[in-house]
Amino acid sequence: MVKYLTVLCVSAFLFTFSSQAREQITVVGSSTVYPFSTVVAENFGRDTGMKTPKIESTGSGGGMKLFCSGLGVNHPDITNSSRRIKEKEFNKCMEANIEIVEIKIGYDGIVVANSKNGPKFNFSKRDIFLALGKDVPEGNKEGGKLIPNPNQTWKDVNASLPDIKIEVLGPPPTSGTRDAFNELAIEGGCKTFPKLKSIKKEKVLYFKKCLTGLNLVCVTTPL
Repeated sequence: MVKYLTVLCVSAFLFTFSSQAREQITVVGSSTVYPFSTVVAENFGRDTGMKTPKIESTGSGGGMKLFCSGLGVNHPDITNSSRRIKEKEFNKCMEANIEIVEIKIGYDGIVVANSKNGPKFNFSKRDIFLALGKDVPEGNKEGGKLIPNPNQTWKDVNASLPDIKIEVLGPPPTSGTRDAFNELAIEGGCKTFPKLKSIKKEKVLYFKKCLTGLNLVCVTTPL
């Protein structure tokens, strides 16, 4: 049996069609993609006369887990993801005899914002990494040994930034948007340090130094 995966590059729809009878299409996955898939489902129900598909917001990781757990009417037909499928998720699908065809259908975007009544920020990816990374170079400088992140305020990160506490709200670890933020912002800032960028090929070590233990407050609303 084949499950069809359509990827939104960072945001994705994963389609699966079952040969077993089902009265209603079921969809799980990304909370980021959820509003869009809901509109598509409503249009599908209106235009085809069939039951409107059931949409559930489980997060990209939760959707992948359900999607790759097996075939048949007890498993979702579609999962939305705001990131590409991970290797371990792909392997789980293979173990369940699920064949995947990946199709890119669009792109996602991430915006970092603060209150318009608050102080103005003009920060770089490096600043974001130094504010939120688990371990950072001592003194926030290239060549410094890696130490547990001591930065408490944005001014600690960069003298030109406001002297206010670092506090960032973002999606939970199950969110694909969280994964995208890690890759684009945290990893992007980490790579501005040549010494850290040089260990990029050592994937596990790089992940540990740059991303593990991200200092991010988790909420259900995407950044």
